[in-house]
Amino acid sequence: MGCNTTAQTRRRDGGAAAGEPRRRAVLVLVATAALVWALPLGGLLLAGQPVAPYLEFPPRTQAVAHAPFSWVAFVLVAAPGLAAFGLLGWAIERNGRHGPASAPGRALRWWGWLGIALVAAGWTVAWSEGVLPSELRRHTFSVIWLGYILAINAVTLRRAGACPLVDRRRWFLALFPVSAAFWWLFEYLNQFTDNWHYVGIGTPGRAAYLVQGTLAFATVLPAVESTRAWLATHVSFRPLRPVRLPEGAAWLALGAGAAALAGIGHWPEILYPALWVGPLAILCALQFLLLRASPLAPLARGDWRPVLEPAAAALLCGLLWELWNYGSHAKWLYSIPAVQRFHLFEMPLLGYAGYLPFGVLCVVMGDIVAHLVQRGGSASPGR
Repeated sequence: MGCNTTAQTRRRDGGAAAGEPRRRAVLVLVATAALVWALPLGGLLLAGQPVAPYLEFPPRTQAVAHAPFSWVAFVLVAAPGLAAFGLLGWAIERNGRHGPASAPGRALRWWGWLGIALVAAGWTVAWSEGVLPSELRRHTFSVIWLGYILAINAVTLRRAGACPLVDRRRWFLALFPVSAAFWWLFEYLNQFTDNWHYVGIGTPGRAAYLVQGTLAFATVLPAVESTRAWLATHVSFRPLRPVRLPEGAAWLALGAGAAALAGIGHWPEILYPALWVGPLAILCALQFLLLRASPLAPLARGDWRPVLEPAAAALLCGLLWELWNYGSHAKWLYSIPAVQRFHLFEMPLLGYAGYLPFGVLCVVMGDIVAHLVQRGGSASPGR
């Protein structure tokens, strides 16, 4: 009797201990979403602007004319972007080495071939007039990226014997709904900066627009995480200089991120890059303060993979997003203040720098999802 009671008590205590990181992870997500939503509205109020137009859901994009091209602005925006690209390129060149080759006799799984077929079919339909009605062509983004996710996981599995879809399935599937909510938040932020808008999507009602957007946005996090896993089989980064953040860095990041997001409500023509770095600063800060853990912790011992791998993964995904968007019927177009020049596909060249912090943000988000769905949570396998 006493033994049974003790065992039950231990199970209860263990369950409570396991549940605490999940509760804290939920708190991190809720607090981050609340701050990202509220701070730009606060900036609007400080600027004396009405907030009602920004409260509609789902948020809709619109074409807005911004400040004309300026070489001064171009150089100022280019400087941090070039520094980040330089660091990434230097690290790959100096410290990268090829991973293992494909295992002999290991065939590509059938669902990998299905993914390749979906990419080929979706790309053909997206870029071809008259193949399907425009109402169906509007959904090719979701088809292409579902196919890509299947294919890249199958290729990774063939090469390394493991991939997120197979080895971390519960976590990986949870990324899809989280990804949809995650990108809707960026659609909300874009109302303040008006950096992109959609064309060719028709005039769907609110429910239809919500469904169409949610299906497409659900593929963002899985695509970046899958690409990161594939990259890890090709390049392995040796240790670089350790980065040990001082005490209070989380509070500093939280304050800076909050100020940046409030700023886009007040000075969107100047602070629009904060759309990409503000949420990252807030999420990383709250994750550390509430969970006392971070996928960026390995930087303290010189392991820069948690930054370099996701940045490179998001950049590769970004190139594919922009490529497949370029000739599609339903697509997005950009309008960036003062730097709208030198395009690669529809994206102004400097815009690709935004994919670097965005990739890190995706991986931090994935780490928090791991705390929700995996026992004990996990930053990343093998870290």
